[in-house]
Amino acid sequence: MLKCRSVWNKLAPLGRSSAAAACRRPAAGRTGLQQGGGACGVPAAAMSTGGAGGAGGGGGQNMMYFLLVGATAIGGGVYTYRTVRGDRERYDERITEIASRPSKSQQISYIQSPESDSVAAAPETEALPPAPQEESPAPVEEALAPVEEALVPVEETPAPVEETPVVEETPVVEEAPAEEQSAPSSSEDSPAEPAASLPVVPGHAPYLLIGGGTASFAAARSIRARDPGAKVLIVTDEPDLPYMRPPLSKELWFSDDPTVTDTLRFKQWNGKERSIYFQPPSFYISPEELAVAPNGGVAVLTGRKVVHMDVRGNKVQLDDNTEISYDKCLIATGGVPRNMQVIERAGEEVMNRTTLFRKVEDFKVLDMVSRSVKSITIVGGGFLGSELACALGRRSADSDLEVVQIFPEKGNMGKVLPEYLSNWTTEKVKKEGVKVMAEALVKSVSFKDEQVHIQLKDGRVVITDHLVAAVGLEPSVDLAKSAGLEVDADFGGYRVNAELQARSNIWVAGDAACFYDIRLGRRRVEHHDHAVVSGRLAGENMTGANKPYWHQSMFWSDLGPDVGYEAIGIVDSSLPTVGVFAKATAKDTPRAATEKSGTGIRSESETEEVAQSAVASATPAPPSLPQKDDYGKGVIFYLRDKVVVGIILWNVFNRMPIARKIIKDGEEHADLNEVAKLFNIHED
Repeated sequence: MLKCRSVWNKLAPLGRSSAAAACRRPAAGRTGLQQGGGACGVPAAAMSTGGAGGAGGGGGQNMMYFLLVGATAIGGGVYTYRTVRGDRERYDERITEIASRPSKSQQISYIQSPESDSVAAAPETEALPPAPQEESPAPVEEALAPVEEALVPVEETPAPVEETPVVEETPVVEEAPAEEQSAPSSSEDSPAEPAASLPVVPGHAPYLLIGGGTASFAAARSIRARDPGAKVLIVTDEPDLPYMRPPLSKELWFSDDPTVTDTLRFKQWNGKERSIYFQPPSFYISPEELAVAPNGGVAVLTGRKVVHMDVRGNKVQLDDNTEISYDKCLIATGGVPRNMQVIERAGEEVMNRTTLFRKVEDFKVLDMVSRSVKSITIVGGGFLGSELACALGRRSADSDLEVVQIFPEKGNMGKVLPEYLSNWTTEKVKKEGVKVMAEALVKSVSFKDEQVHIQLKDGRVVITDHLVAAVGLEPSVDLAKSAGLEVDADFGGYRVNAELQARSNIWVAGDAACFYDIRLGRRRVEHHDHAVVSGRLAGENMTGANKPYWHQSMFWSDLGPDVGYEAIGIVDSSLPTVGVFAKATAKDTPRAATEKSGTGIRSESETEEVAQSAVASATPAPPSLPQKDDYGKGVIFYLRDKVVVGIILWNVFNRMPIARKIIKDGEEHADLNEVAKLFNIHED
């Protein structure tokens, strides 16, 4: 470069004098500007020939000048190319040397991008002063360091130098700490991480469903039906996938399979076999796959409990302090079985011999206990207590098991059925091998001589090996305080509006929801059909349906395969009732009902359209005979202010849409015998 500068200093005066001479020509000669002349109006021919009139030999010197300038430019370009190439080679050698140093953690600094989660690595060097212009250019790596740092925010992979056109991929990036290398990246070009590195708990779920019961599953299915690409996460504190609860107190106890507690498969009353689980494991995707699933899906996070809810931040906290954010959330936490204070105060030995029946694990424990003890006592005369009493009583026929049922009412299901029908049901339970003790109030419970002693208020004492407390359900509202949600003081549960909303992006369904019934006022229902329908509606509304909950849910109870009933509305034995009965046939049993509907969960086959085409029977109805000893089948109407608010179909099945329409109409009826004709109970 110094030689080139010397040549330039010698030739510059020649160039300047030649240009000055050309520009001093007469003005007439400058007319060549309009004729395609060169600079200063000099004709092109005058600059390429050695004619007279030019200062210092004009044309020849110009020619030599341009040749020397061209040669200098070419030489300079070659020199620049070779210099840059050599610097690049020295840069690569330096990078290789840095990467091979033993104390690498001191040689590398990691730059966290402010706009992405990716991590870039750059050599850690001290600030260098600007290189003198007359000296050799600074090393390329030092000159490019600010450029690399400036490009970090737009890099999207753990190897930013691979994306930079000037700097090639280097092994420096591999030195990033493990916790930073696993940082998530939004780039589609990022290398796929192994499945083991994906988080077990997703950090975000567009649809978060709290609770793993029937309502949550119905909501998940509804969301996916309306939004096929939806990503749904169900969080449940149980170890099981979503399952139906009714068979736990019904059909499972009548199975002949000794491994039923493992398979959890049962035969319905119609003989068909199925599992208690709504769907097999293959239906779901794993929670760690939810975030990357291209077509969405339903994931179930088992064994985790939501303990805190941040409504403003749209996130929840699990019992292991993990946080999950959401776009829309459903609370379907159901409820927990109530216990009696006298049992809780009795001590650890009594509690260890007490079952609060609700979950799969409770069924497994009670099944094992029933095969190993001599006596089981059930406290409670409602749906659950009576169903378990009949189930265990049927089992006692093949063993020495004693089954005792105690309750404060006068008869089984005395809070629901009119007294005459409750007494009849009590006799039915006794025939199943159960020792029924009605009007029995528990005073105290104690543990003596390896047995549980139950002291009744009337002085009687029941000695048993195991207790089953079936005294009701308490809605799970633990999240109400942290979430700032309202709990109904009268019925319990989260208060929701007609669309089952507690907040703009929070819904509640199932046992935990206290909703407003358009006909019957504010209510809370604890039955399977309500869980199905409310969960389904909540799922629809979470996807923008905005539908009100006007459904009249039903429930059913079976005292074995031969006696059962379905009910809807408010069925309270304290209300006036009118019953219309008829002689039962072989078709009027739960077994026959499941054979006709094809499913053991009868509420799932209900459709409201059936009620529109109901035709009353032409057979005249006999007068209501509540004193009759044999109640084969019939309809019981529950009245409030002369309006039907509840209906029980006793051994009458697949007629629920008709009952639903009667309650929905809310009309007064002068003769309920005529209304009973709609159910065709007098036909053979």
